[in-house]
Formats: sequence, C-alpha cells, structure tokens
Amino acid sequence: MALPEASNIYGARTSDESTLAEDRMLPGALRDASFSLQSKDAFQNARESLKHRKAGLLLATSGVFVTTVSPAPYFDYTSPAPYFLLFISLMMAMIAMLTSGLGMIRWLHADRQWTQEQIKPGGHFLLSYLLSMVMPMFFAGLSLNCFIFAMLIAGFCSQNTVCHVLTAVWLVAYVVGVGSMSIEFMWKLAQMS
Repeated sequence: MALPEASNIYGARTSDESTLAEDRMLPGALRDASFSLQSKDAFQNARESLKHRKAGLLLATSGVFVTTVSPAPYFDYTSPAPYFLLFISLMMAMIAMLTSGLGMIRWLHADRQWTQEQIKPGGHFLLSYLLSMVMPMFFAGLSLNCFIFAMLIAGFCSQNTVCHVLTAVWLVAYVVGVGSMSIEFMWKLAQMS
C-alpha cells in the first residue's frame, strides 16, 4: 500500500506544508519521533521523557505475586499455570526496564544534528532508532498480558462463585478494550490509505 503524494491530495504546497501533510499520515509515535528531530526543544523533551513507569509498576507487581503466597485461600495464584505466567510477566517487565534504561542512556548522550543526519539515509540506524522506542513498550505489553492471563486462570480455577463472576467481568472488559483499540487502529489505517 503506497502512501499518496501530499501534493496530489492538497494541491501545490511549499516544502514545509508538504512535510506537515506527510507528518499527518504518520502514526502517532513515529510522528512524535519525527517531530523530536526537527526542533532542539522537542528533541530535549523526547530524550528526557523516555521513562517507562508502567514497566516498573509491572515489575514490582509481578515480583510481589511471584514471591508471596495468596492471602485468600479461594484465589490461589500459586498453582503451576498462573505462577509460570507471573514468572514470565516478571521476566518481561525486567527486560522492558533494561531496554528502557539502555534507551535512556543512549538518548541522553545523543546529539540532535548527528541523529538527524544518520536517520536521513535510512539503513540500520533508522531501524535501531525505531526499535529503541518500540522494544520497551513491546516487552511491557507482553508482561501485562502474561499478568492478566495469570489472574484470569487463577480466577476461573477458583472454587468461589464471586471470583468466577469478577473474573468473567474482567475478561469481558479486557476483550472489549483490546477489540476497541484494534478497531480504532484499523480505522486509522484505513483512513490513511
């Protein structure tokens, strides 16, 4: 799927207006990354905002669940399947924190002008630049999903009816949330083409 020329859609444009039109077609994260290379202040803000607090929260929460026994006998998350998923969640949160930390170290010492020159030709630096933004979010997402599935398994394996009902409500909310995000993503993708 090829993106249409900005000048074909909007008529004759100056180079600044064409850049703005092309930026509107980029997904949010890439548009923000592209914008952060245009302005020195935006680049500085992007460098300083690479803190992924969600991964830290997931790391702490998964660590607590892995290292403690269930305080409620009717909600046993220490059975093998939920415990394994909680352990995987803990590992993914650790990897998210490591990749986030490495990205912060990398971008705290980055020069805007040099970064802009390296990204223009494309190649491996562009891929590295994009991966440094995406990998912490990817691993944090995996961690969150493993944690959710562990809690769902523990809830559905419970002998308590209230746990079953609450787990079913949580599952419906999860499916509706993921479904609505997917539909919104597909809608935006369809509008771009």
